[in-house]
Amino acid sequence: MNRGVFVTGTDTGCGKTHTSVELIRVLRARGLRVAGFKPVAAGADWCDGEWRNDDASALLAASGLDLPYATVNPYCFAPAIAPHLAAAEECTTISPGPIRAAFAKVCGASDFVVVEGAGGWRVPLGPDLDIQRLALALGLPVILVVGLRLGCLNHALLSEQAIKASGAMLLGWVGSQVDPDMPRLQQNIATLESALPVPCLGILPHAGAAGAVDCASPIAIDTVLGL
Repeated sequence: MNRGVFVTGTDTGCGKTHTSVELIRVLRARGLRVAGFKPVAAGADWCDGEWRNDDASALLAASGLDLPYATVNPYCFAPAIAPHLAAAEECTTISPGPIRAAFAKVCGASDFVVVEGAGGWRVPLGPDLDIQRLALALGLPVILVVGLRLGCLNHALLSEQAIKASGAMLLGWVGSQVDPDMPRLQQNIATLESALPVPCLGILPHAGAAGAVDCASPIAIDTVLGL
């Protein structure tokens, strides 16, 4: 059975894609065939006869696998709004069935799958579906990306509690330096390391924050591979 992880975050724009791409990169360096999978995305441009989301395209490019875009991102909506609202505007219902079918194809083409959620852990996808239920349906352990900015302590602790309460396995957390000028960055990281009951798998500079690397550390990939 394929190994994989489900990457969720404390919020939208917290660095899930950056973290997922880094996971794909380091796993590929270990000789694995690694696929990225973005079940649901909102915010897209029309390209080559279909809507394409930048985050999903980044996962596909990082994987280097010859997979159709629609397999990597089965639900893609044009407006950059909450997924359930985007689906409703297009008279579409986001259903687990097509996601499972696409996920099976991605698994068949890879050794390891990095699944990136949308927004945070409880983002609604429809009347009876949200990111939490989707992650549980796929049966993957979870990595929590914490956007390092003011407010991240509360967001991280609430997210960890929600993931734990759902019964999902939380492997660890990754800090993403969303705000390169965040005051007391090191102290906030130390607080997260002390308060969260799972290990820190790495601290990454946010994409575009080239100068914010003083406390950056690589992802502890051995923890991920030791599933």
